[in-house]
Amino acid sequence: MYVAKCRQGESFTQGKIVPYGDISISPCSPILNYGQGLFEGLKAYRTEDDRIRIFRPDQNALRMQTGAERLCMTPPTLEQFVEAVKQTVLANKKWVPPPGKGTLYIRPLLLGSGATLGVAPAPEYTFLIYASPVGDYHKVSSGLNLKVDHKYHRAHSGGTGGVKSCTNYSPVVKSLLEAKSAGFSDVLFLDAATGRNIEELTACNIFIVKGNIVSTPPTSGTILPGVTRKSISELAHDIGYQVEERDVSVDELLEAEEVFCTGTAVVVKAVETVTFHDKKVKYRTGEAALSTKLHSMLTNIQMGVVEDKKGWMVDIDPCQG
Repeated sequence: MYVAKCRQGESFTQGKIVPYGDISISPCSPILNYGQGLFEGLKAYRTEDDRIRIFRPDQNALRMQTGAERLCMTPPTLEQFVEAVKQTVLANKKWVPPPGKGTLYIRPLLLGSGATLGVAPAPEYTFLIYASPVGDYHKVSSGLNLKVDHKYHRAHSGGTGGVKSCTNYSPVVKSLLEAKSAGFSDVLFLDAATGRNIEELTACNIFIVKGNIVSTPPTSGTILPGVTRKSISELAHDIGYQVEERDVSVDELLEAEEVFCTGTAVVVKAVETVTFHDKKVKYRTGEAALSTKLHSMLTNIQMGVVEDKKGWMVDIDPCQG
């Protein structure tokens, strides 16, 4: 894993690759006491000709910088972030699965690790990256079955829903466990202000399709600006769809022809059903679904099956390291 440290107000110096293992941290560090921490998620892919590639690491670097500004943290520069990701992947290149067998999930962390008892920015920050081979996030081969949660909320205006703060995730676990115990795949959260508009799932963004229009809720502070979300919006536009980033009501969701989710973990995943109170709606899935086409377009770029005309992929020479 990669580890770098810096003092508050200074810049990260060159980090180093060390064996994966436990880390030592002060009991009064802000990450442990006040949740001053961010994380990112991206993937490395092995192509048929044995190249190793990373998907848009610059976007994760920029998102970490945005989150760091919100949480009063010192982030790595874009160049430091990308270089650290490359070093981590090279050090773990044997764990990048063969084509079609999975990917190497990369988890960068920015932690308020220095000791301070009061509620304040940490005096020291740790930038750490580890990685793990992964398969499919959702094991179901068909679409997801979502429950619209009208009791709990994921984020609120003025909060941290728009950045990848560590504190955003444990509060959704209770809702997710309740949904899974009732047979659902995941939870779709509503906006806290009105309870009428959809926002996102526990760990991915959502799109609805009706006719030639693809709509997704706006990243106006309560929704995470997903890298896959951004990429899929661009690909849908490229093949002639009108892509709208706007408020999407539950009523529109229930009247959509197709619904799908996007994220680093789920990639592009069709939604088969949505249940809101006692109403259950079924959507288009399978070969006729737009999500199937978009999934193929995106993964073909990631896996080097087609030329990367977008400049999204960063190649790593597996002979290095």
